[in-house]
Amino acid sequence: MATRVRFKNLAEAERLAKRKLPRAVWLAIKAGNEQGWTLRENLRAYDELGFSPTIFDRPTSFDLTTTILGVDIDFPVVVSPVGAQAIHPDGEAGMARAAARAGTAMGLSSWAADGVEEVVRANPKTFFQLYWVGTRDQIEARVEAARAAGAAALIVTLDWSHTPRRDWGVPPAPPSRLDLRTMLELAPEALSRPVWFSGYLRRGRIPELKVPNLFGPGGRVPYFGEAWAEFEATPPPTWADVKWLRELWGGPFMVKGVNTIRDAKLCVDLGADAISLSNHGGNNIDGSPSPLRYLPDVLDAVGDQLDIMIDGGVRRGSDVVKALALGAKAVFAGRACLYGLAVAGEDGGHAALTILKNGIRETMFGIGRSSVHDLGRHDLMVLNRDFFVPPAG
Repeated sequence: MATRVRFKNLAEAERLAKRKLPRAVWLAIKAGNEQGWTLRENLRAYDELGFSPTIFDRPTSFDLTTTILGVDIDFPVVVSPVGAQAIHPDGEAGMARAAARAGTAMGLSSWAADGVEEVVRANPKTFFQLYWVGTRDQIEARVEAARAAGAAALIVTLDWSHTPRRDWGVPPAPPSRLDLRTMLELAPEALSRPVWFSGYLRRGRIPELKVPNLFGPGGRVPYFGEAWAEFEATPPPTWADVKWLRELWGGPFMVKGVNTIRDAKLCVDLGADAISLSNHGGNNIDGSPSPLRYLPDVLDAVGDQLDIMIDGGVRRGSDVVKALALGAKAVFAGRACLYGLAVAGEDGGHAALTILKNGIRETMFGIGRSSVHDLGRHDLMVLNRDFFVPPAG
């Protein structure tokens, strides 16, 4: 029996998710870095763009379809590769099924609680996201596992700077092992939301806090804390490392975390098929502007050589239309999908995606556009004359 979804918009889903989740879990998915300036900026940037609605010759049919990384999707929203979606027993596999039902692709994080094989079975349109963790041999083994599972594309994320500081405090880090002492330490958080915790008990699936896609030598699956320690100890990749990774994969390839024209041009040079402009959802360097502000300049510099996606702050279908009008091929939606997943699992994730899809169609009706491919800067009104921020390089 399908779960009854109790929200009709994503703001309501956010409120319900906050009530349902333990405080530490909520802060882990909601909060940004340091003072949260960039987290708020990602939302503010969309609020500083408007539309000019039309009343004549409104469309009666809509084409929302597009192609990204060689995969056809029904509308230009892809589930962002957000880690640790074990906020609900359905996890990443449930979110992947939700995306498949909605007709779109699933981004699967290296830090996921579900393995790539299970997620690809749930949704063949899965893009596997990779961090540079460990040795080249370890990274190659993970790439080959994604290939063997049937992942449709590879995303490498390069913008994380290991600065998880928050003015309001940082939630407890996931453990390096799950022994009796650790379980006793985590118990108060779990028991603070008995309905949430009982959902896991009914499924017989207590979160182990392991990361199967970051397996080590011999296939050993580490706990989150162990993998994090290895991540911090791994030297950041060079351009040559990413070039090697691109050649190793050989298929559709995206670099995520681009913020400058220089880096975008370097991605073209290494043969990337797509880039995603991102400030890591406000969780990287606080003070970074929304990618929406410099999307047009990056598009003008490299947009005829690869596809450009964007993420950060997408909460409504109208936000998606704004990003597309400025030149994005599609957007990643992260927190919006997590809120739905937290409230109602797979059904909640599907509801969140459906709300975004309907919002795109409704906005396009209002501005008189029948196809996402017809959207352009002429469809927007800039409400703040200082909106655009030239990127470096």
